[in-house]
Amino acid sequence: STEIIPLCLRIMETGSELSKTVATFIVQKILLDEHGLNYICATAERFYAVSTVLINMVNSLAEAPSSRLLKHIVRCYLRLSDNPRAREALRLCLPEALRNNTFGSILEEDAATRKWLSSLLYALGGEQTTGSF
Repeated sequence: STEIIPLCLRIMETGSELSKTVATFIVQKILLDEHGLNYICATAERFYAVSTVLINMVNSLAEAPSSRLLKHIVRCYLRLSDNPRAREALRLCLPEALRNNTFGSILEEDAATRKWLSSLLYALGGEQTTGSF
């Protein structure tokens, strides 16, 4: 059954910080598996469901930062960028807060997340296109 992904997305939107962190970690683990990445990226609907929740979470983190949550969100985005179609879409929809220095103070103290975000931005740094997912 694939009900775990919609459930996690709902928790990521509405749960406590700890619940959001756990649900994001589960989505991260699903994405790290090749079958999970392929499943989420198989349709635009699934990709955008995950992407929209991640965007909303990044925007919320800009107001109430959490280094643990940011770490898992960045890791989800980095893994999504391994899929060519998702990478193209992320070039257009990655939140500005991840592109500028919004989370600079968190990243100063977290070398792993800083490295992952740098890798993500590098992966997305290719030629800007207007292709659709």
